[in-house]
Amino acid sequence: MAPDVPEVGTRVSLRYRLPAGSVPPMSDVVGHLREVGPTLLVETKAGDVVNVSVADVVSLRPLSAAPVRNRDIRNLEHAAALGWPGVEREWLGGWLLRAGHGSTRRANSAVPLLPTPGEHTDQIAQWYAARGLPALLAVPDRLVRISADRPTDGENVVMARHLADGVDAAPLKVTSRPDDDWLRLHPRRVPVDVLTAVVDGVVGFGHVEDAAVGRAAVTAAPDGTRWVGLSSVHVAEHARRRGLARALCEALLRWGADQGATRAYVQVLADNAPAKTLYDTMGFAEHHRSRYVSLG
Repeated sequence: MAPDVPEVGTRVSLRYRLPAGSVPPMSDVVGHLREVGPTLLVETKAGDVVNVSVADVVSLRPLSAAPVRNRDIRNLEHAAALGWPGVEREWLGGWLLRAGHGSTRRANSAVPLLPTPGEHTDQIAQWYAARGLPALLAVPDRLVRISADRPTDGENVVMARHLADGVDAAPLKVTSRPDDDWLRLHPRRVPVDVLTAVVDGVVGFGHVEDAAVGRAAVTAAPDGTRWVGLSSVHVAEHARRRGLARALCEALLRWGADQGATRAYVQVLADNAPAKTLYDTMGFAEHHRSRYVSLG
């Protein structure tokens, strides 16, 4: 009897038969389902991908999501902040304050990146006021305590995956600056100096068929992990439902792997169901969430 196979993205424990004559005759794998069909693809915590024919499955059990530690969140957020740092930045206690002409909340918010970042809301508010910007905190899960009566918005799902053995994708020309075609295709008028800003890393821009554009930044976390982050992905309305977003993202991940990245992340608005579905099918899984808090 064929096993009941859960949806892509589910963490599972799977036992399967090895080829006849193998010793031992069966093996086990724990990881996230990345593809389902006649063959199941399971990605382990180490990033290895195991292919198992459904006909060889002995047992398959869904598991709860693997726990994410506070330091895992802090490492990813640190790499992401260096990959979208605005054009002016300053450390205040354990907070990294970023300013980028007021363009995008991510480039114009303070994020807690060191353990016990401390209470610095007055100083943060003053720093942004001096630049004519609203004071905004980017608050990842569990990294800082926010008063329950303070409203939040702009919830982001931070999704992550391993880049095991590189990425299988068609090559794509990736440039260090967005050209005129890239800027024309992207709907948000983000200043070029904000788009190209990166700290201790490298940034790349690609587009596919003059219809899809995206950005990738490779930076290192404090634990030494090199991450590639996808952002500014957009497909022109006339070119949608042709797989261009996936092709572009896979090509940018391959570029990131070529730059030494071993893990990847993407930050998606919680209500953007199509984007979350796309990244689910590409092997990303929810790592944590982050929200914005206004100090105004």
